[in-house]
Amino acid sequence: MKRFALAIICGVLATSAVAAPKDCEELRKEIETNIQAKAIPSYTLEIITAEEAKNHDSAMIVGSCENGSKRILYQKNND
Repeated sequence: MKRFALAIICGVLATSAVAAPKDCEELRKEIETNIQAKAIPSYTLEIITAEEAKNHDSAMIVGSCENGSKRILYQKNND
């Protein structure tokens, strides 16, 4: 019975950790680290609202944060 209760508690804790909304600045830094690892010389990452993201044709959405209310856009800059 104790194992069953422990399994339930662990399941609830794991679910809440997975469902926690991601901070936009934290996610932007993670994405930026990945881009820098690929040695991309010139790019722009921009945090905008989900509504604004619908109007961007030339940029690619690379992340969603704050419960889906904001998006992170990536655009490679031409040098």
